[in-house]
Amino acid sequence: MGDVGSALQALTSFVGRRGDLASLTTYLQQSRLVTVTGPGGVGKTRTALVVAERMRSAFPDGVHTVWLASVTDPTQLAPAAATALGVADQSNRAAVDRIISHLTGRSTLLVLDNCEHLLDAGVRFVTRLLEALPDLRILATSREPLGLSGEQVHWLGPLAVPSDADLASAGTLEHVPAVRLFADRARSVVPGFAVNQHNRESVAQLCKQLDGMPLAIELAAVRLRSLSVAQIVERLDRRFQLLSTGNRDSDPRQRSLRALIDWSHELCDADERLLWARLAVFPAPADLESIEQVCGFGELSGDRLLEAIDGLVAKSVVSVERHHERVRYSQFVTLREYGAELLEQSGEAELLHRRHRDHYTRRAATMVDRWCGPHQAEDLAQLRDDHPNLLAALAWSAETPGEARAGAHLAALLRYHWIAGGFLTYGRRWLERLLDRLDPGVPERGHALWVAAWVALIQGDRGVARTYLNECARLAEDLGDLAMRGHAAHWRALLNLFEGDLLPAIALYHQAIDIHRSAGDLGAELTAGYQLAMAQTYAGRSQDALRTCLDVERRSARHGELWARGYAFWVRAICQVHLGDRLEARDAIKATMEIEREFRDGVCTALSTEVASWVAAAFGHYENAAALAGAATSVWQQLGTSLAAFGPHALADGRDCALRIDAELGPERAGEIRARYSRVTVQQAVALGIELADQAGEPVTTRTPGVWRSRPLAPAASADVRLTRREHQVVELIAQGLSNKEIAETLTISPRTVDGHVERILRKLDVSSRTQVASWFASVATVDTATAPAPAPRGEPGQGSRASR
Repeated sequence: MGDVGSALQALTSFVGRRGDLASLTTYLQQSRLVTVTGPGGVGKTRTALVVAERMRSAFPDGVHTVWLASVTDPTQLAPAAATALGVADQSNRAAVDRIISHLTGRSTLLVLDNCEHLLDAGVRFVTRLLEALPDLRILATSREPLGLSGEQVHWLGPLAVPSDADLASAGTLEHVPAVRLFADRARSVVPGFAVNQHNRESVAQLCKQLDGMPLAIELAAVRLRSLSVAQIVERLDRRFQLLSTGNRDSDPRQRSLRALIDWSHELCDADERLLWARLAVFPAPADLESIEQVCGFGELSGDRLLEAIDGLVAKSVVSVERHHERVRYSQFVTLREYGAELLEQSGEAELLHRRHRDHYTRRAATMVDRWCGPHQAEDLAQLRDDHPNLLAALAWSAETPGEARAGAHLAALLRYHWIAGGFLTYGRRWLERLLDRLDPGVPERGHALWVAAWVALIQGDRGVARTYLNECARLAEDLGDLAMRGHAAHWRALLNLFEGDLLPAIALYHQAIDIHRSAGDLGAELTAGYQLAMAQTYAGRSQDALRTCLDVERRSARHGELWARGYAFWVRAICQVHLGDRLEARDAIKATMEIEREFRDGVCTALSTEVASWVAAAFGHYENAAALAGAATSVWQQLGTSLAAFGPHALADGRDCALRIDAELGPERAGEIRARYSRVTVQQAVALGIELADQAGEPVTTRTPGVWRSRPLAPAASADVRLTRREHQVVELIAQGLSNKEIAETLTISPRTVDGHVERILRKLDVSSRTQVASWFASVATVDTATAPAPAPRGEPGQGSRASR
């Protein structure tokens, strides 16, 4: 009676979804209408059938399934349901009335599978049944909700895919749901198949590229009949042709990935189809403003765009990502690639790519224009979110004839994103790639040259920087470009500083500052200011350096600017260390670190952590100094550069401090402590610097700070962070790559409870992503296995102190 399909479904095992099953069971106990929504191929039907089977005992009068995929005429919905229920067709009464008569007084669960193409008829049918049958419960599956009052909607997402932490471990990865499904289905094709050291990376890559979508993973497993996992991955760019199967027992729509997505496309109206195609230009999540600016023209102007977005979200073609009040929209890779084919066929591809590039150019220009103001950290965070879209815009500009100048303009505008945002390697790569495609005399080339030189200098590549700056200076003179001439002088000054030529550097900085001021470029002027102070410090002009720092700090504060102000505090700390004023140095470096809590500027964090180590050593806290030196090394490694890039004078200070630490602690002990902190994140380094700055100035006892901490600090959080036992369990499962739903299954709690735990964990650790939580856990685990906490004397940081909590 409508349950024939469940026997076929049971021929294969059901993988994962414990959290979903628990939630759906609860919903069915509380609501008379529950709808499972989600994209095609995510497993809505299978999940609903498993739930229905598990709840069979709660419905003494039966569980019945109505298969609607093959019903194309809305008027045939009720007759199809009557047939599934075994209702005799022996009268001229309407089918819905016969169903009501049949089910009156019965406690029944009715599963309506695949309602999306019959929504209006489905709404009428369900409303009529629920009004007439108080003992009836309905479990529906649909790519969009029915939209009825009292409907409980459960969105079914893809299976969790391997995380970086999973790949870093030595396991088989089969604890990850997507991998477990692939391995299970693979064994039905290749008996004895196992995830091992030879194929684990390919398996992980396959699951990620298929977005953890169960149907796509199952179709890929079928291809193991003739291909290896690596060969399947190599051919995923042709996934619509590759992922198909001839299984006769499957729904025709489920026999190929293309057929499945074709079905979704057919359900969309004209505006939704057009937006689906246009959205393919975004390789990563985008905010509403970006979608409006790039896609909102012609037929999709104004409210029609918003309606189309809403429709695609409702149909599970577009996903919504929420972080507080920030909302971003994304598509699974497979859906986006399908849209890319539609975009190419539409003839709008070049127009959309240009609009996409120009939108992010305007956003980057706005950031530069208002850089010296209170929006710096916010703008950097925005560009971090936009990073994949920025790279796509640059790639298109580099690859498309005639677009290199506009691409170089964007790359130069992104200078703070490259430097302060921590994307040095990306910036260098794209600037140089676009420079290779630019004509010699265009102004965009000159500005790309000095930005590329800036990045190269931070990376320690002075020879390349010199070449770029020489050409930039010539071009500035040829074009009569005052701003470009100022930058040529400015970054030549930094080159001299990093090469140890301090007096020429000071002279060039004064020249550059005058030009920047004439050009009205306050951001460049303040940047040159704190760099001038560094040159003055190492030239022995300490009072000049302090005056320069104070001027930058005051002017920055007046405009609400923090980035240059943070660097000015950093230079002041160096100057105060040289003058022997340890307390002033401590306060200055702590001020820099406090700014970095919000900025997450890797370069400034690495430099500040270095100087914090010098300050700790100046107070005699040598093990604290060693810990900070290890943290600085970690950040440098993440950036792909080192203190050596910042010139012989800074490097000499660093080496002197390292020698003092080794002399006091012994090289072995000092190396032990440095190694313990050599894998911290940028946020952890900031937190460590702030905490140890607070300790500087306290009496030094025989208790050594190298053991004072039983575990490293949480990223970007103080040592006051306290996680509950349950939160620790959730963190450990996040580190294993489990989704919130999978965590709920493992801990036997509701997904909503897990959502709440994760929100609190992110807030307590002061981080913004699950990857950062996993990184924190990994560093904690490393320290826990490397050291055991030693008892600490009263008043010293250790067991029972706030540092060890």
